[in-house]
Amino acid sequence: MEYSTGFMPISVALEDFNNDNQLDIVVANFWDKTVSILIGYGNGSFRDQRTYIVGVGPQSVAVGDFNSDNRMDIVVSNNIENTVNVLLGHGNGSFDDRRTYRAGYELQSVVIGDFNNDTRLDMVVANSYSNTVSVLLRYDRGALANETTFSSGDGSRLQSVVVFDLNNDSFLDIVVANDGTNNIGVLLGNGNGTFRDQLKFSTGVHSHPHSIALGDFNVDDQMDIAVANRVTKNIILFLGDGNGMFESQDSNDNVYDATPLFIGAGDLNNDETSEIIVTYYGIDNVDVFAVYDTGYFPKQTTYLTGSWPQSTAIGDFNNDTRLDIVVANAYSKTVSVRLGYGNGSFGDQQAYSTGDLSYSVAIGDVNNDARLDIVVANMGDNTVSVLLGYGNGSFADQQTYSTGFKPQGVAVGDFNNDAQLDIVVVNSGNHTVSVLLGYRNGSFADQLTFSTGWAPQSIAVGDFNNDTCLDIVVPNFGDQTVSILLGYGNGSFDNQKTYSIGDDPMCVAVGDFNNDGLLDIVVTNDGRNSVRILLGYGNGSFRDETAYSTDSHAIFVSVGDFNNDNRLDIVIANWDKNTISVLIGHGNGSFGHQRTYSTGSSPTFVTVGDLNNDTRLDIVVVNNGDSTVSIFLGHRNLALEKQVTLITGTGSQPRSFALGDFNNDNQTDIAVVNSRTNNVGIFLGYGNYSFTNQTTFLTGTTPISIATGDLNKDNILDIIIANHDTDSIGVFLGA
Repeated sequence: MEYSTGFMPISVALEDFNNDNQLDIVVANFWDKTVSILIGYGNGSFRDQRTYIVGVGPQSVAVGDFNSDNRMDIVVSNNIENTVNVLLGHGNGSFDDRRTYRAGYELQSVVIGDFNNDTRLDMVVANSYSNTVSVLLRYDRGALANETTFSSGDGSRLQSVVVFDLNNDSFLDIVVANDGTNNIGVLLGNGNGTFRDQLKFSTGVHSHPHSIALGDFNVDDQMDIAVANRVTKNIILFLGDGNGMFESQDSNDNVYDATPLFIGAGDLNNDETSEIIVTYYGIDNVDVFAVYDTGYFPKQTTYLTGSWPQSTAIGDFNNDTRLDIVVANAYSKTVSVRLGYGNGSFGDQQAYSTGDLSYSVAIGDVNNDARLDIVVANMGDNTVSVLLGYGNGSFADQQTYSTGFKPQGVAVGDFNNDAQLDIVVVNSGNHTVSVLLGYRNGSFADQLTFSTGWAPQSIAVGDFNNDTCLDIVVPNFGDQTVSILLGYGNGSFDNQKTYSIGDDPMCVAVGDFNNDGLLDIVVTNDGRNSVRILLGYGNGSFRDETAYSTDSHAIFVSVGDFNNDNRLDIVIANWDKNTISVLIGHGNGSFGHQRTYSTGSSPTFVTVGDLNNDTRLDIVVVNNGDSTVSIFLGHRNLALEKQVTLITGTGSQPRSFALGDFNNDNQTDIAVVNSRTNNVGIFLGYGNYSFTNQTTFLTGTTPISIATGDLNKDNILDIIIANHDTDSIGVFLGA
């Protein structure tokens, strides 16, 4: 059903203006200086409009009882005349002539609320040209005091305003988008109609914020802010602390090809977390984003090591429940131990002698005394060194054992199921792995050797076929494969099975990347600047590889859950670019795009652990080129992950939307106003980020605004659309 309005309807609101318990409609008509009132019959139909004169260029309309007579009144912001009008209602659908109040210049939107806790409704208006917000307090029988203006900064060019109690003091506060000064402003209310000085939060250089949405994005019961920036084409999240302060989140992952036009927030999957819905300029779809923690590593702290460090391991060497670091220094022929303070910082290093060219280090309790010990592969003299720990952060002199030629990687595990740790070493010079079985007193049997591919570079262990026996995986640099050696549980292994893995495989790590309870493999490809994922079948075989890009010369990889979502993520050391790449896992074996962080010179090794006891994983990087280790402490960072794109049709240009349960299934649905195809599209939600295909209903020409409500008292939501070019509103009754 379509109803005539004035010229160029631009804003619409619903309320019961004649106290018959039926919803009525008010529309602001921009070009003919009127508002239209359409009284509802309660069956979804409406009387012809009755118009009332307002100021020049009515831009925004709101409703409320401004004179405490239990009759609904209307307030209108006039963009061209720079005034607000109040029309007091008679309770029968008619209104007094307008009362006019001055505001700022180029009024945009008007919002109402009780700003001074006197149980009377007040209003706040965003003034784009004068860079202010105007607060008008009601003082008697609907009259308003002269405006009080609060500056948002010279050149701020306000675009959007919202109100909410942001600091839990029961007083309404104001949030504005300052397009011209590239920030949002928060004005905390004093409860008497005045506001504290604006708190400014940057939205980025040349960002030009223009749309705001409020929601609880991190499930802490505090209101957060989402801001759409029209020039940088991104969305920034500001997390509220409940005291009126906000922490901006890194927005590098939230940049889009098109300019966000309008954003809103709502819980679309019943998880008590707000999702974000976005329309764009010139794009014929609507995107739904979930907010998730990406993990964030904002800065490194560096510590000196010995000469030419190659690898590191972390563990509690002095039994104080704080993680410590050990680094293998190839040219110094030492390992360096730094004891951790539990806050992410470390004490002075203590060096212990090893063999020649100490290249790889692993830790474990090899003599069952509840104290961590150190195992080092020495590439220069073809040995492993074992340093038994005293449990106070110091270590005994090394004991050495022979290996194959050029041992380049070392790991520990119980390979013969005797509850005693054993050692496995990868020998790049003679293409083997050496297994040294442990004797429970910290000594080891002579090596057993097993063939691998050509020039193996590193080693990892895990149970790949679910037989409770540890297996071995090795990347072979020379023949571009990985070798899988399945263990028999007695210290011996089956002949290798190889899988193609791409050019120059350097490092391997294992983990369950798709949460199916089966171990998978990740391998770095130095020559291809990538990592490859092989998902396991649980029988010792693997699917074909999937590649993900990294920075130049991806040389080492480690895995961990960096964003506390119970999904494994990946961190890669990129030797040539002096960076690490972090790829966040989706829990299905796939990963997001890399985020890079600068390290020291020539990072060769990376590992992870919680170094400051904050339940978040941190990263340790060995920098071969400048003989340092870099410590990256992990932080929370919320970003947007696209869940679904709702296709609204070619040339549709969705302008705005509304959320509601349109089919009474207790799931949130989306109604989209398509301004170019002249229809409203309904997407019914399933409660899991999926939606039905769009069902469209024709509107008038150029629909631009939407409101929802139950117009005919049948407990089903109905829709009202303002049609810009046909000077009408469309009413759609829910069925």
